[in-house]
Amino acid sequence: PFSSSSRRKMNLKSERRGIHVDQSELLCKKGCGYYGNPAWQGFCSKCWREEYHKARQKQIQEDWELAERLQREEEEAYASSQSTQGAQSLTFSKFEEKKTNEKTRKVTTVKKFFTASSRAGAKKAEIQEAKAPSPSIHRQASIETDRVSKEFIEFIRTYQKPGQDIYKQCKLFLDTMSHKRDLSIEEQSECAQDFYQNVADRLQTRWKVPPEKVEKAMDEVEKYIMTRQYKYVFCPETTDDEKKDLAVQKRIRALHWVTPQMLCVPVSEEIPEVSDMVVKAITDIIEMDSKRVPRDKLACITKCSKHIFNAIKITKNEPASADDFLPTLIYIVLKGNPPRLQSNIQYITRFCNPSRLMTGEDGYYFTNLCCAVAFIEKLDAQSLNLSQEDFDRFMTGQTSPKKQESDSFSPDVCLGVKQMCKSLDLLSQLNERQERIVSEAKKLEKDLIDWTDGITKEVEDIVEKYPLEIKAKSQALAAIDSENVENDKLPPPLQPQVYAG
Repeated sequence: PFSSSSRRKMNLKSERRGIHVDQSELLCKKGCGYYGNPAWQGFCSKCWREEYHKARQKQIQEDWELAERLQREEEEAYASSQSTQGAQSLTFSKFEEKKTNEKTRKVTTVKKFFTASSRAGAKKAEIQEAKAPSPSIHRQASIETDRVSKEFIEFIRTYQKPGQDIYKQCKLFLDTMSHKRDLSIEEQSECAQDFYQNVADRLQTRWKVPPEKVEKAMDEVEKYIMTRQYKYVFCPETTDDEKKDLAVQKRIRALHWVTPQMLCVPVSEEIPEVSDMVVKAITDIIEMDSKRVPRDKLACITKCSKHIFNAIKITKNEPASADDFLPTLIYIVLKGNPPRLQSNIQYITRFCNPSRLMTGEDGYYFTNLCCAVAFIEKLDAQSLNLSQEDFDRFMTGQTSPKKQESDSFSPDVCLGVKQMCKSLDLLSQLNERQERIVSEAKKLEKDLIDWTDGITKEVEDIVEKYPLEIKAKSQALAAIDSENVENDKLPPPLQPQVYAG
């Protein structure tokens, strides 16, 4: 393994230091024939990595076995305490203390798998875990994070060298963001957007990756990054996202009386297929809050929108238009009242891949959802074609609008009577609208009269200030072609001449 030149260099360095070193002592302890390093306990770099890996795996296995044993002991202790609660000499306070201590030791042991090998870092992690044990939801999040990490590693292996570069960039970004927790959420959003742009440019310019593979890679990068960053950047305490969520939720609850007819929603829930589509759309928009990746949240919005389009198509027997879609989306949001709606919208806006928001159907449906939320926040009597008095009564809960369905009728009532009642209700609504139109027309007439009087007065004031003066006509100038042309000294007129061809 040693060349003659390397042997000479080694002997020369030893002679300069005045140290006589036996060449056999410098060999690796494992007998591979390479130089050993005292800092690595006499092993070469390759053999040291193998030994360290074996020791690490053994330590991990022992820790897992210890954690499982502690878990079993905890469950057995808890079961025995429940079965012999009155017969045990151990008091309740001592049992709780023992249970807390065992749980703390178990969590601290498992936490060692994911902490640094340094002694100071391990002690810090133990202190933090002892103060705040992880609940079950955090364990589920950790399981999901591990699953996403494995899927990401398996994915980047298909990209070979570009994949290794992507993984290094992602790890560097996560390490950088871990030291930037004190930054505002807007600054963290800018860092994430810059990271997306840099990775995409790096794949296209340096590695010459095709655009379709770049888009797929960016989706996986977003999934890996945001799954690990979710608990730090979703609805952070430094923002007022939670306050906005409560305001929107309270607003939607106050608007529970809004009917599809008020919003001009072209959907009939009496049709079973349409009713199923409405339920699926509400389920999808509610499920958005359970996702951790912005792309997955957008997928829930897209699925909800497609169910809405299908419901409109079945009801009208024709393709739906954008004018039909937005009112129906508003109705779905009012009926579903999705949890943490504003936080999800802000999270998508801040940390989603910008190319997905600016193009494609996901961006279109997300824009419509933002418009629907803005409409609900500013909803008033004029938006629903109601008088202000009726709107105030509905909002305060004093009265509720009449239902258009004939649920209150008995089964013996014929369909003609039900249809007649519906027609009467519709006529009453049309009568109210007609009265509003007449009142608005009278107001417009009054405005026109006032405008005419104002213009007339302005004209009179201008005429009075600047009176019109009519001056006498001045003597007309002689025409050039008049008969008196002697004194004008004009040349004689041209005479036509004929030339022979």
